[in-house]
Amino acid sequence: MALRGIKVLELAGLAPVPVCGMILADYGAAVTRVDRPGTVLNYDVTARGKRSIALDLKKKEGVDIVRDLSKKHDILIEPFRPGVMEKLGLGPKILTEENPSLIYVRLTGFGQTGPYKKMAGHDINYLAMSGVLSFLGRKNENPLAPINLLADFAGGSFVCAMGVMAALLERSASGKGQVIDSCMVEGAAYVGSWLYASKEMNIWGNPRGQNFLDSGVHFYETYKTADDKYMAVGALEPQFYSVFLDKLGLTDEELPQFGEPDEMKAKLAGIFATKTQDEWSKIFDGSDACVTPVLDTEQAAQHYHNVDRKSFLPGGMPRPAPILSRTPAIPASTDLNIEPGANTLEVLQENGYTQDQINNLLDQNIIEQHGHKAKL
Repeated sequence: MALRGIKVLELAGLAPVPVCGMILADYGAAVTRVDRPGTVLNYDVTARGKRSIALDLKKKEGVDIVRDLSKKHDILIEPFRPGVMEKLGLGPKILTEENPSLIYVRLTGFGQTGPYKKMAGHDINYLAMSGVLSFLGRKNENPLAPINLLADFAGGSFVCAMGVMAALLERSASGKGQVIDSCMVEGAAYVGSWLYASKEMNIWGNPRGQNFLDSGVHFYETYKTADDKYMAVGALEPQFYSVFLDKLGLTDEELPQFGEPDEMKAKLAGIFATKTQDEWSKIFDGSDACVTPVLDTEQAAQHYHNVDRKSFLPGGMPRPAPILSRTPAIPASTDLNIEPGANTLEVLQENGYTQDQINNLLDQNIIEQHGHKAKL
């Protein structure tokens, strides 16, 4: 696989960093998550292909282990607010001096600099600050964040992973690592670059929810079916709208593409309510009407197009994308969870720690191995 041989330390955190680690693991990197001993609530449901080592970073010996491991790893990813790693003695200045080829990744909401750098926030806050949230929502309604996809994952995990890949490529020429400041506000804004660049196009210009792509027109909208499911209509171009009308058995006079939007929506809502999702799918399937069923996660994994492409893994998780022809991502496991400290002894042994050293660290509660019973 593309990242085979690359070793990653991922300091445990909330969703954006674990998903970034999963992406790297899917493409072949050996990812070790650094957990706290005694962790009860394990929030990482994207631990596929990772291992876990539990270390007490409040103790010097635990910090020393991370420093030692960092000398033997290619990438370190950390999720903390600016200054936390420095207080632990694990800041980029120290670790990159000890390992000049280390790619030190800092994934945060507001970035490493600026007035908001230490302020708490979540996806909705980062998305709001990016300018992208102002585009999202229906007519006469408040802006609506699409769950926590755009900032946490698109602008966080995936943009960060892209930065890691770029840094790895550059390192292959220079031999040097670098520090990556991955800010979810900027990542979300970058994902929204086309929105910024297209502001003067005629598809915009009206208030939120009244434009071509934000539910402002009847031919780019979702409609409820007779069985309380939904169909998605995206018949933007005239040639596709013509096919759409043909499949409905309507003329342009009966449903003009640029008729009054609310009136046209009401008419289409009544039409789609007459048949089930399966019935509509059979009508539009394989045509250029740009109409598809709105699938839930189980339906998506079972849809015949996705089944044909093997788009989902056994168990229903999406297959890593994109597909590389020679070195595709092949997840090492379909297990999405790993117990904190499940591989502590194994990882330390691989990195040169003797059994006596390991026993001593266990006795001092510096490390924890899941399932290991402490001496009484």
